Order: sequence, then C-alpha cells, then structure tokens
Amino acid sequence: MPYEKLLAWKVAHQLALETYTITENWPRNELYGLTAQTRRAALSIPTNIAEGVAKSGPREFRRYFDISLGSSSELSYLLLFSRDRGLLSRGEWERLKSKRNRVGQLLWRLYRSIQQRAGGPTQQ
Repeated sequence: MPYEKLLAWKVAHQLALETYTITENWPRNELYGLTAQTRRAALSIPTNIAEGVAKSGPREFRRYFDISLGSSSELSYLLLFSRDRGLLSRGEWERLKSKRNRVGQLLWRLYRSIQQRAGGPTQQ
C-alpha cells in the first residue's frame, strides 16, 4: 500500500508542514538548536511511516512505526517546551498538540493492526 493512502501519514505530513511554518518565525539564535530539533522530530514521523511501508515484512514495518512513535513523543515535549519558553502562542500550541495527539492515536491503531496480522501480541 502506498504510504500516501495512510491516514496516519496524511495527518503526520500536515503536522510537519504546520510545524515548519510556525518555526519560521522563531528567533534566529534558535535556528540550529530548538528550531532544528523540533523540525527534525516533526519530519521524522511521516518520513518513518513512508520508509516503514516500503520495508518487507511486519517486523521491519513495526520498527519504523516505533521510530515514528518515539519522534511523536519527542515532538510533544519540544512543543510544550517551546510554549513554556514563549515561542508558541497558546493557540498554536493547542493546534499542534491536537494534531500530534491525533497522529499518535492513528499510529498506535496501525501498529496494533500490523501486530495482529503478524500474529504477535498486542500492547494495551
């Protein structure tokens, strides 16, 4: 299945685009620090979904989804930190947090689906 058809990828792609747009206004002195790390975490989510879909077998697929989930968690903290440092407005943070939470839910559903198809144990 092409990654572009996965709802998890679509929402993660939108999250990455929105993250890039919002971070364009962050201070220049953060360009190689917080800005770069936040962008990397956001971009890693859809990138690893796309790469995982291209791998053969559910084990490899799940490994890339694990990376996407980790990046999603990393992004969650970076957004919170950015809000607390005053780089994100409350509205920007709420919007990105909501989208990031949606991505996490979709990734977990997809991960469990892959796990079940592979005959492995599901995580609760």
